[in-house]
Amino acid sequence: MSGKIKEGLSVVVLTKNEKEELRKCLSCLKNWADEIVIVDDCSDKETLKICDEFQCKIIVHSLNNDFSFQRNLGTEKAKGRWIFHLAPDEWLSEETKKKIEDALNGNTSFVAFQLKRKNVFLGYSLKYCGAYSWDTRIFKKGFAYYKGKVHETLIVKGKVGKTEAEIVHFAFDNIKEVISTGNFYTEIEAEEFVKSRDSVSFREIRYRLTWKSLKLFWKLYVKKKGYKDGMYGLAWSILNVIGPQIRWLKIWEKALRERKLT
Repeated sequence: MSGKIKEGLSVVVLTKNEKEELRKCLSCLKNWADEIVIVDDCSDKETLKICDEFQCKIIVHSLNNDFSFQRNLGTEKAKGRWIFHLAPDEWLSEETKKKIEDALNGNTSFVAFQLKRKNVFLGYSLKYCGAYSWDTRIFKKGFAYYKGKVHETLIVKGKVGKTEAEIVHFAFDNIKEVISTGNFYTEIEAEEFVKSRDSVSFREIRYRLTWKSLKLFWKLYVKKKGYKDGMYGLAWSILNVIGPQIRWLKIWEKALRERKLT
């Protein structure tokens, strides 16, 4: 036990056939977190071997296209008072860990904390569009839970604070990975969207595919100065527009087949 967080810190990581990214993630947690809880979606032996190397608590459970269930399962099995959800392609510096310690050990009424998340895209650290986002990742056990099968949302019961602690996110090594991951997520999203509605508006789909997409590109590439990140900024802006477009095209297709399109 590290004892660096007074009430104990458990880090929960979801895995599925991870390799070197996972090793880097777990390396930064070694001798810092009191416990690392791995919720694994039936990975290959290499992934589990890496987890064993770092003496992680491993829970093997099929994803079944439900990320919230996996996260809530990890939270339930964790022993720490504070729970920190981290992705296998994320990394923490020593400075970030110190800021987290200060936040959690301070006299505070907060039950959860938002952290800064910095994106590194194809090995390039974005400086403008998509460079940073704020995510609520750390919370007291019993005061928060995840909701939504994909792109899950953390529901917090209590006050949420902010810390300048920065998570570094290594967002994709190649374009093929972006497309593959996006295809997986949008399939679940489209299916859930159509399933939850009696009818789907063609007018809304058309708006999302045209004007909404143009506005998003303008926001990322022009308003947030993505052009200053050169080709990386252009690629990031385009891919962030393509993802929602694929989702809405799939919604159109599924609604058409199920005769829900109006």
